Amino acid sequence: MMHVHITPRHLPLTDGIDMYVQNKLSHLDHFEGRIIGAHVVLWHDHSAPPKKQYRVKVHLAVPGPDLFAEAGEDDLYAAIDRVEERLSNELRKRKTKMVDRKRHVEARRKERARRFGR
Repeated sequence: MMHVHITPRHLPLTDGIDMYVQNKLSHLDHFEGRIIGAHVVLWHDHSAPPKKQYRVKVHLAVPGPDLFAEAGEDDLYAAIDRVEERLSNELRKRKTKMVDRKRHVEARRKERARRFGR
């Protein structure tokens, strides 16, 4: 289970928002079971255009390079959804790349064994 640290800026952190963020980030364990932790910053920018007043920024600590995602929407929950979608896409790409690399190495090893009779 990952540790999630949530920092609100210019908005109150309610139990509902906290649970929603925790729930959304827990879905990421499906793609990468070794997530160390997440730092989430939620803020309401009154000076931003109405379509991007609520912003969410996430730093996801995983083995290897960490992942970052940011989104702005007119609704806080929509921004959280967008960030979760972006992170899941990045984790899916990372997992696919690792699996493909592993398959490629196995195929090369089998080809060498077939060629050289080992």
